[in-house]
Amino acid sequence: MTEEVLHRVESGVSWITLNRPEAMNAVTWDQRERVIGLLGEASADPGVRAVVVTATGKGFCAGADLRGAPPAGGGGSERVAGDVARMIRLGAQRLITAVLDCEKPVLAAVNGTAAGIGAHLALACDLVIAAESARFIEVFVRRGLVPDGGGAYLLPRLVGPQKAKELMFFGDAVPAAEAERLGLVNRVVPGKELEATAREWAERLALGPTRALALTKQLVNASLDGGRAAALAAEATAQEINMTTADANEGVASFVERRSPKYLGR
Repeated sequence: MTEEVLHRVESGVSWITLNRPEAMNAVTWDQRERVIGLLGEASADPGVRAVVVTATGKGFCAGADLRGAPPAGGGGSERVAGDVARMIRLGAQRLITAVLDCEKPVLAAVNGTAAGIGAHLALACDLVIAAESARFIEVFVRRGLVPDGGGAYLLPRLVGPQKAKELMFFGDAVPAAEAERLGLVNRVVPGKELEATAREWAERLALGPTRALALTKQLVNASLDGGRAAALAAEATAQEINMTTADANEGVASFVERRSPKYLGR
């Protein structure tokens, strides 16, 4: 049986690859749980210092494939109030939260169409590299649905509320070049260069001060949700924690000694 999620660790980088190309990598319940688990493992493993999320075939992720998912009622056929909210909370939202809360920098290498939860999976990542063929689609409105997987949280923070509403109200496909212009994507490259570019960025991150990057990620993400006082307090706390790490000491020592730092991720 073909593995639906491929995984390998190379040069300190955890590569997580959705592998259902025949379904444009529409994510199943099992795939989602596997990805969540791998992101948790990456956080806990000091040997993993960066993560890449990508996919095989022509699609990054066409959304959710619920055909193999447990019923919303938890086993019974009759749906009652609260079932859908629970399913979303324990499903799509857990996936996006796993990316946002991963203690290592997470890079999306978007090889093709990213629709619905697939778009949100990419946009939750810390950095996004897209192939020229990639497209981002807020597909929910086409099906009469409200966006899930944190879409209404992520998009306004990336493009502002008016543009987010436009994308969500109309559900038009956003080509990679336009996504880069809007700030949804960091870089667009030819498809044949996607993996090499993702590897270059990820391995560069893996050589960095891993704990400092984790704390920086936390500060940036939290800054979008709180006020100035909370952001400054969190910054001071992060500095206090980071100065206990070996990498912080190495960074200062290398500056004083006028040499390149050698970070260990600790």
